[in-house]
Amino acid sequence: MSLFSWGSAKTRIDQRFAALKQEGRPALVTFLTAGDPDTATSLAILRALPAAGADVIEIGVPFSDPMADGPTIQASSQRALKAGQTLKKTLEMVRSFRHADNKTPIVLMGYYNPIYVYGVERFLADAKAVGVDGLIVVDLPPEEDTELCLPALKAGLNFIRLATPTTDDKRLPAVLANTSGFVYYVSITGITGSATPDAGRVASAVARIKRHTKLPVAVGFGVRSAEQARVLAQAADGVVVGSALVEALRASLGPDGKATAGTIKAVTDLVVQLAAGVRGARHVAVE
Repeated sequence: MSLFSWGSAKTRIDQRFAALKQEGRPALVTFLTAGDPDTATSLAILRALPAAGADVIEIGVPFSDPMADGPTIQASSQRALKAGQTLKKTLEMVRSFRHADNKTPIVLMGYYNPIYVYGVERFLADAKAVGVDGLIVVDLPPEEDTELCLPALKAGLNFIRLATPTTDDKRLPAVLANTSGFVYYVSITGITGSATPDAGRVASAVARIKRHTKLPVAVGFGVRSAEQARVLAQAADGVVVGSALVEALRASLGPDGKATAGTIKAVTDLVVQLAAGVRGARHVAVE
């Protein structure tokens, strides 16, 4: 399905990737969990990300059983939940962010249960109203598109699907059928932050996905350094970094698990380095 199948209105995600294509460079997509380590610090970090070099921001909605996430992001969810973060507070964070930034794309990433409890119709209306651009819901397969994917597309939100090393050519069309915004290629098999991606395999996989879609392809899972980001960005339209940023945040916390004077800077300094890596990449054609 083409990028424009769901109407002529482009989302901020569509616009950002189109602009970056014109610039000839890939996107840096950053992930952090909403409310980690507390709502105020999390919002301050969110507001600082674009200036540090984030092109697209993924916000994790904390959940008690994040099965696709590794220990680092699981722990961030626990910290956020302990601090009282909810889906409603996450949407309010986006609303606050939009007061000063109406251009940076925001994607909510998480699991279906909190959305189901919130109410799908109410959630989509509220998400659109506060300025959310897209959703990644990792536990809803294409076979269940009527649950959330199709209503989200109808509401004007991108629905971003994950493709993995085990998504073969037979399965890929189903994965891509109602995907919009970009395709998130999971560069390793397993949970987040658990291994280091192989650049050659990633390049081949991205090329294979691009034979099936015109959507941008962003690569994530296991990216920890500016050099890794630079290498992966050579073949992809974007690089997603999550666990490394969450770990930088965790390492900055005090003995009581609370934010310190260095917490925001710990995250933004790493984003600056990663952005430099991504911007230093030169696309190479992969057959």
